[in-house]
Amino acid sequence: MAGESFGRTADGRAVTRFTLVRRPLRVQVIDYGAVVTAIETPDRAGAIANVALCLDGVRGYETVSPHLGALAGRYANRIAKGLFRIDGHDYRLPVNDPPNTLHGGVTGFSKRLWRVERADATSLALTRRSLDGEEGFPGNLDVRVVYSLPEDGTLRIAYGARTDRPTVLNLTNHSYFNLGGEGSGDVMGHVVELAADAYLPTDATQIPTGEIRPVAGTPFDFRNATPLGARIRDGDPQIVRAKGYDHTFVLRGQAGHLRPAASCVDPTSGRRLDVATTLPAVQLYTGNTLDGTLVGSSGRTYRSGDGVCFETQGFPDAPNQPNFPSAVLRPDEHFESATTYRFSTV
Repeated sequence: MAGESFGRTADGRAVTRFTLVRRPLRVQVIDYGAVVTAIETPDRAGAIANVALCLDGVRGYETVSPHLGALAGRYANRIAKGLFRIDGHDYRLPVNDPPNTLHGGVTGFSKRLWRVERADATSLALTRRSLDGEEGFPGNLDVRVVYSLPEDGTLRIAYGARTDRPTVLNLTNHSYFNLGGEGSGDVMGHVVELAADAYLPTDATQIPTGEIRPVAGTPFDFRNATPLGARIRDGDPQIVRAKGYDHTFVLRGQAGHLRPAASCVDPTSGRRLDVATTLPAVQLYTGNTLDGTLVGSSGRTYRSGDGVCFETQGFPDAPNQPNFPSAVLRPDEHFESATTYRFSTV
């Protein structure tokens, strides 16, 4: 399947957009940042809308995008002070979220052009080699991501990676969802349920403290379906610090097996999203840094709370926290993970 032009990067490289279709779902992905630029799905009345926040051209993704729809890596989420150690060797990363490293550094995977390995009507495979020392990370890392529509209403994202030196790895998709339609307003009325009994509280710089805290009796209890806005204005110090939800939830069940992570329903449109993953955690993020300076493809601005992310991933800062599941990938290992996003109506 041939893609279509999505413009050129600042240094003149062509960017291509690919469209995957399996009715009723239509998904668009570009080879810059492996970004999902659109997810079109019907509401309960059959009206189609894009439910992923997005920008019109590649320049926005290069310069101002807060990882909208992007593949975040080499290490998604935060690494404290841009430092970690493997096998007695210390590694220093660029600090791009002072005092920490966020989503792989200044030029992480979301700011790279990926190679198209295969493209057809319902799937797209992208690859890239992240060289030893890129953004400070050790090892030549070969990464592959496959976007596919395996059945009606389902987007599947599968990741694979190998390294020639011990390194750390954490990959996620950073789509911001608004089931009412991109640009339709805030998502505080979206009703969310998470398959998590505990979450990771963070310090003043949003690095996990190391505690795995039960959600019971806190504003982080989404074990039963609850509107996102129901407790987001509670004075809990964790919410105040993050200006909303920006926290990792520890999923039930065994990592490595596809199991439920989250569900989200927009009562107005009737659209429903069910997320399942093989990964150990999901980051719930309510777009707290959206400040009205970004204009989406609808021509409307994005403000705090206008999208919600369900970033399936490993634990943030795991390289520095021995009680967290290891994020180390070694040369004799093959990293694999998968996440599915199923869209339906209620």
